[in-house]
Amino acid sequence: MKHGKLSYKHKLALVAGLTALSQSTFAQVANGDFENWQQSQPAGWTTIDSGIALSATSGRVKSGQTAAQITVNTGTQSDTDLLQQVAVQAGQSYTFSTWVYHTEGGVKARLIVDGYHGYSDPFTLNQWQQISHTYTATANATINVGLRFYDETGFDGSEIVYIDNFQPTQTTPPPPTNSCQATSLNLSLTTDNYGSETSWTLVNSSNTQVASGNGYASNKTYSETLCVNDGDYTFTMLDSYGDGMCCSFGNGSYSLTGPAGTLAQGSSFTNQQQHTFTIGSGNGGGTPTDPSEYYASTAGLSGYALKSQLHSIISTHQSQGYTAIWQFIDQAERDNYFEKDNSVLDRYSENPSGADTVNYVAVTNQCGSYTGEGDCYNREHSFPKSWFGGKIEPMNSDVHHIFATDGFVNSKRSNFPFGEVASATYVSSNGSKLGSATSTLNYTGTVFEPIDQFKGDFARAYFYMATRYENVISSWQNNTVYSDAVLNGTSDQVFEPWVVAMLLRWHQADPVDDLERARNQAAYQFQGNRNPFVDHPEFVKQIW
Repeated sequence: MKHGKLSYKHKLALVAGLTALSQSTFAQVANGDFENWQQSQPAGWTTIDSGIALSATSGRVKSGQTAAQITVNTGTQSDTDLLQQVAVQAGQSYTFSTWVYHTEGGVKARLIVDGYHGYSDPFTLNQWQQISHTYTATANATINVGLRFYDETGFDGSEIVYIDNFQPTQTTPPPPTNSCQATSLNLSLTTDNYGSETSWTLVNSSNTQVASGNGYASNKTYSETLCVNDGDYTFTMLDSYGDGMCCSFGNGSYSLTGPAGTLAQGSSFTNQQQHTFTIGSGNGGGTPTDPSEYYASTAGLSGYALKSQLHSIISTHQSQGYTAIWQFIDQAERDNYFEKDNSVLDRYSENPSGADTVNYVAVTNQCGSYTGEGDCYNREHSFPKSWFGGKIEPMNSDVHHIFATDGFVNSKRSNFPFGEVASATYVSSNGSKLGSATSTLNYTGTVFEPIDQFKGDFARAYFYMATRYENVISSWQNNTVYSDAVLNGTSDQVFEPWVVAMLLRWHQADPVDDLERARNQAAYQFQGNRNPFVDHPEFVKQIW
């Protein structure tokens, strides 16, 4: 756990165009001490080029608990940047500095502060050295700050460098102003027993950090005011240890409010929790992003014309990559509905009506190898990836059809179609079955049948896939024998008649519930599109 720091240090980093609250608003390097890491990457550092690899280390530290270990894997300079954007104020001077530790002498670090400046000495080995540059801003602006790594004679293709304590030096602040000419937001924050682990960021639609806070004391309540202009924002609450703010070690919580009401709130999470919202005069001074206007262009449409319009609405989602699915599961695939124990909600082993035989702790129990049910959980493509050709984006990382499931049960499911089982050859702890299909399906072969509680979830995931990938799905039919059994080679109906009939039954028998609605919202915040059949279940009948 991270301790130390200041008892309380509040940082705001507002970009040009936001109202200045104080000089501390400007020129703050986010996570300059490399204490906060998310998915093996340092929080706040927005550019990490492909020629370098970063990891946290506690074995060679200049200050605090961790430093960044950087492995330089290329001599191509344009592939070795480590950067973030920092806001500066016209007429102010700032001294940016960082500490560097060389191990071999084959590479050197160059400071970037709105341009390239001094180098480290690559031949000063096995000790910390500081490089710095004083920068005077000529205008309110957002500048690049960070490092670039250069190869020297003798570079053998891979070398480790350590960096730590990347900091600015503040000048004397101007007189503060209490007036906010834009929109005022209020953050109410109560810390748990380890307040120093808590931090937060607010970024705009350009992924520029406009406000942040850290260095909090334990078991304290804070109220902070943010002044922001109109636009789209993402608020992220972080915990460096990964156990959230509640309830194992205290009762922490947070709430961000604007003129129109609550924009973000929470307490129980692991590494981070994100909230997306819009600030603007047209929406009453701030509202959470919701689907109220999302489907406006579908008014009056039905049939495949409706499906095609939905495709145009949801087809621009931002793929986050397959690795990021672990983060999504960590944040959004939790049992807050059945046992309500915050364990990973595994649809192939979850028992909705009694005690679970299998329980998974998020992150800790990720697969991993397995020999039986209960060993670990993984990322199940409910629409098997072999059907769309393998590890192809954006399908391979589209969370609308990827669920947390037991690794062993997932392996049993393999890439067999979903179906209804007549004679089971395998049954999981919650009753999910693998076996021969019932004669009423009009399909002969092996199928996998999830329990009734989740059949509608999977049906709506399939209707989503048919719509989101309308432009390419007709070519997937012949990828495997099972995709041929399920898909009919068209872009409109998409599925074989037996599949359509079964999915319609599942959709009607297992209606949308709070679990599915919350997951749909989380997916929207994660990758930027929604499943329309969760928001509007009636669309299913109107199309199929």
